[in-house]
Amino acid sequence: MYKLARPFFLFCETPLHAGSGTDLGIIDMPIQRERHTGFPKIEGSGLKGCIRERFTSLEEIEFRGKKLDKEEINKCNNIVFGPEKGGDYAASIGITDARVLLFPVKSVKGLYAWITCPQVITKFFNELELCGIKLDFEVPKSRSTPSGSGLFVNEEKNKVVLEEYTIEVEYKDDQNCTLFAQWVAENVIPEEKEYRSIKTKISKDIIVLDDDEYRDFVQWSTEVITRTKIDPKTGTVTGSALFTEEYLPAETILYALALVAPAFNEDKGIFKDGEVTTIMGYFQNFLPKVLQIGGNATIGKGISRVGKKLLGVEI
Repeated sequence: MYKLARPFFLFCETPLHAGSGTDLGIIDMPIQRERHTGFPKIEGSGLKGCIRERFTSLEEIEFRGKKLDKEEINKCNNIVFGPEKGGDYAASIGITDARVLLFPVKSVKGLYAWITCPQVITKFFNELELCGIKLDFEVPKSRSTPSGSGLFVNEEKNKVVLEEYTIEVEYKDDQNCTLFAQWVAENVIPEEKEYRSIKTKISKDIIVLDDDEYRDFVQWSTEVITRTKIDPKTGTVTGSALFTEEYLPAETILYALALVAPAFNEDKGIFKDGEVTTIMGYFQNFLPKVLQIGGNATIGKGISRVGKKLLGVEI
């Protein structure tokens, strides 16, 4: 059904709560997680809804030399994302679940590091291949760091301290890890000049853990916030209004795929020429640089910068 696929990336500017996941622990409002791995994710349906909301707010645009008014924009959005009331025809674009590629963890040296693992990177490489993107380096080994890492507390013994845990790096200055970190800096981090320091840091402060270590960190190193509701008359907590919420921390990096099929609506409008590529072009051009994803928008949560450099990759 889908003829074209492209990756895009999400860089969390503020903590992000995509609930509600399933949890039998102490957290009242957990985040969404994969059932089989426990790794955090954002459901594709929720992400697609956030994106559609921004497209719906477009008032007047120009696309491929033609000016579109609000009515024409709504028609385009219905073709791309499906009719709002559903039933008549399917959307031509699909959005996959957003998966975590790099997860930030407190570090004794370098302030914080981004962690990942071979399982995550392998899955990422496989999904890039679905998009026709083949990288010219291999999946880095576990317990590896790129060249120039500033995370070591003991250079001689190659030790890194993340949270309260000491990790002994087995492959310091690993070539594949270095190439992976450089690729992320070049293709994932947003292009704006204020991200130059992030690009520099991420090119050297990634650490590839083994799969089990990574699972434990993403399970126990998310942000958990306790909130209350105060009675304005008494100044005390209202009843049992004490609850906990789980968030992906700021600086988390996720990725998702945009998948395009030919338009299912017989009246294809502006998409009739070069149908699939035109639909992807529309999505790429007007996908906003910033999205608000998940809950608690009114207290500044879920603000994410969109990295869409690879949406235009030639296949």
